[in-house]
Amino acid sequence: VQLQASGGGLVQTGGSLRLSCAASGLTLRRYTMGWFRQAPGKEREFVASISWSGYTDDADSGKGRITLFRDIAENTVYLQMHSLKPEDTGVYYCATSRIRSTSRLADEYDYWGQGTLVTVSS
Repeated sequence: VQLQASGGGLVQTGGSLRLSCAASGLTLRRYTMGWFRQAPGKEREFVASISWSGYTDDADSGKGRITLFRDIAENTVYLQMHSLKPEDTGVYYCATSRIRSTSRLADEYDYWGQGTLVTVSS
């Protein structure tokens, strides 16, 4: 299993970014996918998750600003972020889990991508 995260970059407050996580060695129909963020000096935290069936969950910090969706044919999950804030800054990781539902727990994810850096300037 390999996960390739991309789409990070430098953006101003209020801007938007779309992160991608391309998966190989698995099919999204049978895996839950999650996004986590790790800011400098802080622990990794949950951002959003999409289950086998396509049900999504996202952290309160991103409510109304995040859209998580997938392209089954491309085996890719996308994290669309709007109205970005400086506190959204961090390395964003995508991960997979064999559990059927969404999950906010990093320990329930088995494979992790290399991360993509998002920097939101004030």
